[in-house]
Amino acid sequence: MSAFLDLPPGSFETGATFWSRVTGYDVSPRRGERDEFATLVPGDGDDFLRVQELEHGPGGIHLDLHVDSPAQEADRAVALGARVQHRSEHGYVVLDSPGGMTFCFVGHRASHRPAPAVWPGGHRSLVDQVCLDIPPSSYDAECTFWRDLTGESLHASSVSTQFQSLTRSAGQPLRLLLQRLDDEQERVTAHLDLAAEDREAETARHEELGAVVVGSHTRWTVLTDPVGAAYCITDRDPVTGLLA
Repeated sequence: MSAFLDLPPGSFETGATFWSRVTGYDVSPRRGERDEFATLVPGDGDDFLRVQELEHGPGGIHLDLHVDSPAQEADRAVALGARVQHRSEHGYVVLDSPGGMTFCFVGHRASHRPAPAVWPGGHRSLVDQVCLDIPPSSYDAECTFWRDLTGESLHASSVSTQFQSLTRSAGQPLRLLLQRLDDEQERVTAHLDLAAEDREAETARHEELGAVVVGSHTRWTVLTDPVGAAYCITDRDPVTGLLA
């Protein structure tokens, strides 16, 4: 599994530069018909974060699921309740989950998790989780869909009854967290989460890079990046992905 940061029109340089500095990853040369794509390239391990400048729309996050046969997996996803949005001549398939979360099946090989970055002062952090923000009316169906699609087990959170997570296979760079929102919204959206050894120091580092803190909770801090996208810094261990 890898994640795409879908950037609003005109925000490519701002968004790509910010997330490059947050992660410590290099930005690859731009590619695509409009030079709309780039990859964040870690110093070790394989890439699992990419950026895309949209032609229109507010931006967000979508997932790439790396499989041997995108067409076959798309058919299986449809049987589970997904909707196909586009079958590309290049082999990938774009779908929406039952609740409207966009994801793609792609045929290139899956990625291996890089090591956390070490920052001045000695603390470590890593982008290691995608949180699906799910309206209450579709929460149970969406959890069932992602469980059946990935074949992973669902686990209740020790922090809140609003969260469940899917088991992360060894080497998988990203874990899926499924959050039940308090209020309804039109469709399922998503945001990135970082695991950090020192949340206060990590938050200060992000603020220096241009992020804005919008809320602080017992185990996580909510910020917005310079493009306006929300994300979280959590107290989870960046090596294990788990809370102490």
